[in-house]
Amino acid sequence: LECTGFYTSKAKSQAHIDAGAKKVVISAPAGNDLPTIVYSVNENTLTAEDKIISAASCTTNCLAPMAKALNDTFPIQTGIMLTVHAYTGDQMILDGPQRKGDKRRSRAAAMNIVPNSTGAAKAIGLVIPELNGKLIGSAQRVPVPTGSTTLLFSVVKGKDVTVDAINAAMKAAESDSFAYVDEQIVSSDIVDETHGSIFDATQTMVNKIDDDTYEVQT
Repeated sequence: LECTGFYTSKAKSQAHIDAGAKKVVISAPAGNDLPTIVYSVNENTLTAEDKIISAASCTTNCLAPMAKALNDTFPIQTGIMLTVHAYTGDQMILDGPQRKGDKRRSRAAAMNIVPNSTGAAKAIGLVIPELNGKLIGSAQRVPVPTGSTTLLFSVVKGKDVTVDAINAAMKAAESDSFAYVDEQIVSSDIVDETHGSIFDATQTMVNKIDDDTYEVQT
């Protein structure tokens, strides 16, 4: 497992193979030149020849199972994702220079809501090719140390798109890595959870645009 954050490319992680590792899983986004795998989404594309793979980001692991279940039932035409994310190690605990010169991430992480970028919307095309180019996204880093959420606002096609129909699709997609809950949880309730993604059925919303087009929040 490559979890140092320093060998996050195929070329760099080859050093592990050269040192004797049989296979490498990078716990971060790692580019387009190696497979990006999210369980409950595209793990069936793995082959015995894959020596180095990326497990994607935490946000992509949260977004992808939900997006796949929605797209499989009501095809997504376009969408915007927003992650409301716990602060991370590349932010400052107190106001001060940030190592990459990012002015917003140089502000005290536990005292501010910090607008930030995310690559999760772009990365979704690596694990769900039919959504490539259909999503854009952003992040808001908030003052909690752990426990994050991802919202997907999408335009979908289908007949009789309802909250119940969407929630049923999510429930049917449940797995060891994708959980479904309908309780009124908050972020601290998911700490220590083993699922990579937890779908909160209480947050589903639907707005009809015309006979076969709907706006959806999941």
